[in-house]
Order: sequence, then C-alpha cells, then structure tokens
Amino acid sequence: MAGSQDKLDKMQLRQSYRNLWHSDLMSTVSADTPYCFFSCLCGPCVSYLLRKRALYNDMSRYTCCGGYMPCSGKCGESKCPQFCLATEVCLCFGNSVASTRFMLQDEFNIHTTKCDNCIIGFMFCLNQIACIFSLVACIVGSDELSEASQLLSCLADMVYCTVCACMQTQHKIEMDKRDGVISPQPMSVPPAQQMSRIDQPVPPYAGYPPATGYPQHYYPQTGHGYPPAPGYPPPGYGYPPAPGYPPAPGYPPAPGYHSK
Repeated sequence: MAGSQDKLDKMQLRQSYRNLWHSDLMSTVSADTPYCFFSCLCGPCVSYLLRKRALYNDMSRYTCCGGYMPCSGKCGESKCPQFCLATEVCLCFGNSVASTRFMLQDEFNIHTTKCDNCIIGFMFCLNQIACIFSLVACIVGSDELSEASQLLSCLADMVYCTVCACMQTQHKIEMDKRDGVISPQPMSVPPAQQMSRIDQPVPPYAGYPPATGYPQHYYPQTGHGYPPAPGYPPPGYGYPPAPGYPPAPGYPPAPGYHSK
C-alpha cells in the first residue's frame, strides 16, 4: 500500500514539472522521419539503445525498468546489465519505453502536454477495448463478433506500435538536445544521485528554458532612479524668483533687482 501511494505521489509530482518536450508526439514524424520508421520497424532495438544513451552509456547505473517496478534491483542487474536490459526490452517492451520516458522526465523536469496525454490514453483505451471484445467473442462464440474483435485487435496493435515509435523518437530528440546535437552547448553528465529529482517539492529548471506561458519572476533593479523626462528641467532651474519676494539674506541680489 505504501509503495502504491509513493508511486502515485511521484506521478502527481511530475505534473508540476515546468519544461516541455522539445518535440510533441504529433511532430516527431516530421522532426526525425528516418528514426521514427526505424523505431516502428525495430522497437526493442531502439528501446535498448535509448535506455543506454539515457544512462550516458554507463551501464553501472542500469536498474531494471528504471527502478519503477517491484522487480527493479532484484534481477541481477549489477552482474550483467546488458543481458538484463536486452531481456527487459524484449519481454517488457512497453515498460521499457515508459521507464526511459520517466527517467528523462525526472532528470529534466519535463511534463507531457494534454495532447500527448490524450494520444497515450487513447492507445491504452483501445487496447483494453480490443481485449474485452476478444474475451466476449470467445465466450459468445459468434463468428461475426470474432471477426470484429480481430479487426479491433489489429487496429489496437497498429496504434500501439505507431505511438510507441513516436514516443521513442521524442525521447531521441530530447537526448539530441541534451547532448548538443541540436543545441549549441551539450549538458554535463549529472551525478548518480541527481538522475531522479522526484524528492524535490518544486523541481528546478534543469538547463532548459522555461516553458512559454509560465510567469517569470521579476527582480527590480536597485540603486538607479528614473531619469527626468526629456524637456522637463529640474525644479528651480533657470526660473526667476517670484515677484514681491526678496532674496534670502546673505545671497547676492538677482540681476536687475535694486534694494531700497
């Protein structure tokens, strides 16, 4: 129960992240078309490469499913991390993609847009509906319903493969940004204890510019007054004394003024 609540708290904390993915799911095909097709044709291979790259090619950091599953740390990862990662991406492909995504989100404080959440949610809902239709078709034994369930299952698999390919392309583009492939300066490798920032109440910016539309803090400058508006001289500058008022004692009279 405590573990489930901890995972729920982590998911809620990710909603407070302030950075955005460099490319949303709708734009990944046009942003990197070859890699998107590669992800669609060979998803497990891409998941292996991306997880290794997310760990900065340091497999001593590897934990099964990124530490987000109950089996994490109990599969002998320290002895043979490459074999464990290959097993993960083949047997638990969906979890491997999601784990890499969570790692990048926690490292760079990235939250997913509503549009991306809708696409991912539609993928999961379609898979669940296809599973329910398959169970109903097996129970009823109707040929028409069985054919409909097969078509629905095929559609769900196509959507699943497409969305996973777009997600992995999104991860690759984000790491291109991190490593300086599409930005002028690459980011430094964080220490192991800073790979996940889920324990911070308000995650800081992790080398990324703040997302557009978020209010920024304004720090006023001190020690500098406003200059006078043009055309307005300072008070008392060049104005003659008012009539009827003699000058103050000790001051020479103004030109043209004769005392009695």
